[in-house]
Amino acid sequence: MANGTVLTLIALVTLFPLYYVFVVSFTDPSEYIASRGLVLFPQQWTLSSYEYLLSTQAFPRSIGVSIYLAVAGTLLSLLVTSGLAYALSRKQMPARRVLQLIILVTLLFNPGIIPPYILVKSLGLIDSIWSLIIPVLTSGWYVLLMKGFFDSIPVSLEEAAKMDGGNDVGIWLRIVLPLSLPAMAAFGLFYAVAYWNTFFTAILYINDFQKWPLQVLLRNMLIDSSTSVGGAVAQEMSAEQRIPPETLKMAAVVIATTPILLVYPFLQKHFAKGAMVGSIKE
Repeated sequence: MANGTVLTLIALVTLFPLYYVFVVSFTDPSEYIASRGLVLFPQQWTLSSYEYLLSTQAFPRSIGVSIYLAVAGTLLSLLVTSGLAYALSRKQMPARRVLQLIILVTLLFNPGIIPPYILVKSLGLIDSIWSLIIPVLTSGWYVLLMKGFFDSIPVSLEEAAKMDGGNDVGIWLRIVLPLSLPAMAAFGLFYAVAYWNTFFTAILYINDFQKWPLQVLLRNMLIDSSTSVGGAVAQEMSAEQRIPPETLKMAAVVIATTPILLVYPFLQKHFAKGAMVGSIKE
């Protein structure tokens, strides 16, 4: 009983910030101003903050950039990761152990910031969306984990496919990947969250504000109201229609977190299986 009570209190304390952000984003501007910033349950709900954010050019454009990163980046990362992991899982692959050692080195040693920046600049990818995808296209840790999953697939399936005339690429696409949906769902979720939350690399490689992903724009809104979308509201709207920057910031946070929260329920079934990738072999 005591444990249940303590855990319930911890859960409430943890969920309260999320609840407060959600409530403030839907609070009527006049009510928020009258309450001096403390609203636990608004008397009048409104979508004015969301309507204003979506009516601007910067915010929808940043959402589009983040969606492109999440979709294109996740698909390419899954393709590269699964292809490399499948190749490493085949014992007949030449220099297999050397490649595994090279991948392991990337996990043990971090090059830092300057070498990747020099590489991206030398490739002419500064101010390019691809600078946020190509340098992080795969992860050595994910490759090794997915390799462990591919090791559990019976070799007899591949031998039967080769007897029917299948090649390595066809076996990978038609047999291995369909059997690896739990692993693909788990790693796809990891990649999608990482691409959607792209922040630090965007600050390093993207100077054009029109190519900012959502998280960079949100950072500017939360930290520097004078240059954010929220700070411009006071100049663009009349006193009767004025929207507090705080409600705009809360609405922006809700929009930024909602897509990932919506993805989890659809991938939960596969994610639970994929979370144990490589840990159990039949």
